[in-house]
Amino acid sequence: MNSQFSGKVALVTGGASGLGRESALLLAKEGAQVMVSDISQTEGEETVAMISKAGGQANFVKADVTIAADVEAMVNQTIERFGRLDFALNNAGIDGVRARTAEYPEDVWRQVIEINLTGVFLCMKYELPQMVKQGGGAIVNLSSVAGVTGFPGHAAYTASKHGVIGLTKTAAIDYARKKIRVNAVCPAYTRTPMVERMVKEFPDLEKKLVERVPLGRLGLPLEIAQAVLYLFSDAAAFITGHSLVLDGGIVAE
Repeated sequence: MNSQFSGKVALVTGGASGLGRESALLLAKEGAQVMVSDISQTEGEETVAMISKAGGQANFVKADVTIAADVEAMVNQTIERFGRLDFALNNAGIDGVRARTAEYPEDVWRQVIEINLTGVFLCMKYELPQMVKQGGGAIVNLSSVAGVTGFPGHAAYTASKHGVIGLTKTAAIDYARKKIRVNAVCPAYTRTPMVERMVKEFPDLEKKLVERVPLGRLGLPLEIAQAVLYLFSDAAAFITGHSLVLDGGIVAE
C-alpha cells in the first residue's frame, strides 16, 4: 500500500469495465477510497465488490456524464460519502462506429462528442470547485493516441479525443495557481472490452493493430492504470497540462 494514497479519495467515471475498472482497483489497492461511477449499475457494483473483496473501500454512484445534474450529484455524493475529492479520473467514453468522414452518421457524431468531450467538461465543471475549496487535487482525463494522430474511420472519436487534450491544457493553466494538476493519458490499442468488441467484429483487425505497434503487442489495462496512478502521485507534482502517450511507439514512427 502506498501511504501517499491512504485516506485520499478518488472518483473514477466509466468504472464499470476496462481502464476505469483497472484504475479503480489499483487506486484502492494503493489505499485510496474510491467512488466508482458508470451508467451501468450492475457492472459498476461488480467493480465495487471486487475492491471490497480485496480489502479496499469503494462505493458506486450511477451517473450519465452527459447530464449536468447527474454529474453534480455524482460529485456531491462522493463528498457526502468520503468527505473530500483528491483525485478524479474522467474516463467514461465510447468509440462510435467505423465510417469514412463524409459517411459518418450525424447522430453518432453527436453522441460520441457528448460523452467523450462534453462529459469530461461537465465532470471538471463540478470536480474543480471542490478541489479549489480543499486547496488542491489532481485530475486525469482519458484521451487516446487518436488524440494526437488521425484515426481512419473514426472521425467523431478522433475529434473528441483531440478535444480532450485541448480542454486538459486549458484547465491545467486555469487552475495551476490553485494547486490543481490536470493531465491526460493517451493509450493506443489496449485490451479493453471496447477493443475486444472491435476485434471480434473484424477478425483480421487484431493482426493489423499489432502490426502498427513497434513494440509488437497491444497494451494492457494495468499499464494504463499505472500511468494514471503516476500522474496522481507526488512523483508527478511538477507535471500539469501534459498528455502522456502510451502507444508502444506508434507516434514515434
